[in-house]
Amino acid sequence: MKPKQTIVHLPVYQPGKPIEEVKRELGLTEVIKLASNENPFGSSPKVKAAIEAELSNISLYPDGGAVQLTEAVAESLGVATNQLIFGAGSDEVILMLARAFLVQGDESVMASHTFPQYKHNCEIEGAVSIEVPLKEGTHDLDGMLAAITERTKIVWICNPNNPTGTMNTDGEIKAFLAKVPDHVIVVLDEAYCEYNTTGEFPDSIELIGQYRNVIALRTFSKIYGLASLRIGYGIGHPDVIRSINQVREPFNTTRFAQAAALAAIKDQDFIQSCREANTAGLQYLTEEFGKMGLQAFPAHGNFIMVNVGRPAADVFNGLLRRGIIIRGGHMLGFPTSLRVTIGSREQNEKFIAALTQVLAEVAVQA
Repeated sequence: MKPKQTIVHLPVYQPGKPIEEVKRELGLTEVIKLASNENPFGSSPKVKAAIEAELSNISLYPDGGAVQLTEAVAESLGVATNQLIFGAGSDEVILMLARAFLVQGDESVMASHTFPQYKHNCEIEGAVSIEVPLKEGTHDLDGMLAAITERTKIVWICNPNNPTGTMNTDGEIKAFLAKVPDHVIVVLDEAYCEYNTTGEFPDSIELIGQYRNVIALRTFSKIYGLASLRIGYGIGHPDVIRSINQVREPFNTTRFAQAAALAAIKDQDFIQSCREANTAGLQYLTEEFGKMGLQAFPAHGNFIMVNVGRPAADVFNGLLRRGIIIRGGHMLGFPTSLRVTIGSREQNEKFIAALTQVLAEVAVQA
């Protein structure tokens, strides 16, 4: 049996090592995972209560339209309910976008080092991925604009960018959108937007009201702490959302995920506390890297990418032996860098202590 030719070359996604596997392999009793940009503080206490209330409904299908959650998110954002679509994580919304709008021979523009699911889903549909190199770790919007042709259907902007953590400002995005042809959908992937504290982050809701070809993606996996439940959403013009809904699988988000997300979005005090702790953690790691003489990209999410000047695989393995799981840049196109999730204060301090030891053991790359 032969699979479709558009997928035979695609790599299988390689997630970070799970804590249980590392404990078992290395005989460790304590392992700190700073690899997958999860919230180290978990989720709102209200989420557990919401999930427990759903236990008696396990045998029932979920609400296919996620009506209650849609109403709550719409009210929170100040948009209409027909401007929202939910998926099993924002990953599924990416999949649905590609399925709804891309056909063989279409082109899709993205950064060279960004969230890999853009390219993955575009190529499944037979579309051509046009990758524009980052500029100092940030999306080169002028370069992306120059890459747009009559065949371009979708442009993907991950903001803050994963894996570098960098940000394109409100002014930069507005200037870009003013020049993008109407036939091109611009996807603003904002999985980490709730962590931003600069005051310069784009107001995507305003932009969606101005441009019918703009769609923003957000998720409950990051600051809301619901990664295991897989629920995210897209915000856009009603016509765009309707097209995506036409390819959405029925009951694609679970009762537990909808109930948890509904509870989570109502507890903004918890979100604010996570944002503040993340900001403090970012400042701490940035200062510690500076003391070590290491350069890091300016970070605007809940992770930071730092150049350790040594083979990333060697540093990754050295940290792993000490019970610290990070994401090695050798897997992300940055062979001497590490991507590190911001943890709790205790986790961050243990990571820095372990990194200091490992850097003393691993030779600097010539």
